[in-house]
Amino acid sequence: MKIILTHEVSGLGAAGDVVDVKDGYARNYLVPRGFAIRWTKGGEKDVAQIRRARKIHEIATIEQANEIKTKLEAVKVRLAVRSGDAGRLFGSVTPADIASAIKAAGGPDVDKRRVELGSPIKTLGGHQVSVRLHPEVAASLGIEVVAA
Repeated sequence: MKIILTHEVSGLGAAGDVVDVKDGYARNYLVPRGFAIRWTKGGEKDVAQIRRARKIHEIATIEQANEIKTKLEAVKVRLAVRSGDAGRLFGSVTPADIASAIKAAGGPDVDKRRVELGSPIKTLGGHQVSVRLHPEVAASLGIEVVAA
């Protein structure tokens, strides 16, 4: 099934891309969650509009991405979360938590969808997180999870 992506989807494409996926993946996951719309001839107008909106929100050049990368890597991020006696968290740290902690620590504003976790963060201590700023630039920063 041909679809038009309305949001960036890892491993599939960016907003405004027209991609061909299996019918079940489109009907059961992408379309209901608002990540995509069905492709139609009239939908081509939507593609141009989505691409214009994407250009406004994305970081334009690699130089800008590298500037933001240096700012991000200089920020010390500490997250205070509730945890049990053994150092295990109640729940886990989400990309949205990390994005807001970066902003609170004086770092640049980061979209939560750009924060990539290797695995869910469920313990106290230091963890490495990647922030994808541009298709060619990713910042790696350390965060420290402490008990609240």
